[in-house]
Amino acid sequence: MPSILKQKSYKFSLRVVKLYNYLCKSQKEYGLSKQLLRSGTVIGALVAEAEFAQSRADFANKLSISLKEANETKYWLMLLKDSEYLQDKMFESIKPDVEEIIRLLVSSIKTTKKVKN
Repeated sequence: MPSILKQKSYKFSLRVVKLYNYLCKSQKEYGLSKQLLRSGTVIGALVAEAEFAQSRADFANKLSISLKEANETKYWLMLLKDSEYLQDKMFESIKPDVEEIIRLLVSSIKTTKKVKN
């Protein structure tokens, strides 16, 4: 597994945790931010779990679930921005990170599925 994906997803999880704390403390927003925290941190957890997958298919499956969670995270970020809990500047700062992770996951999944056992 590309270590860049593992590193970036971990750093993204840290950003999500900090954003969650900000939303709870400064914005008094608890519902949407809890969803963001769950989906945003599980991305990296699934990538880490994939590292010890039992098979190529299991590896691709874990990354596919991570991709779904990354897409969901992007949704929560957009909703937080559009509902004015998240400032445009903050959204524009974190959005490229989740989009990059999505691209890396898509690429890793495609590569894994192309390689024959």
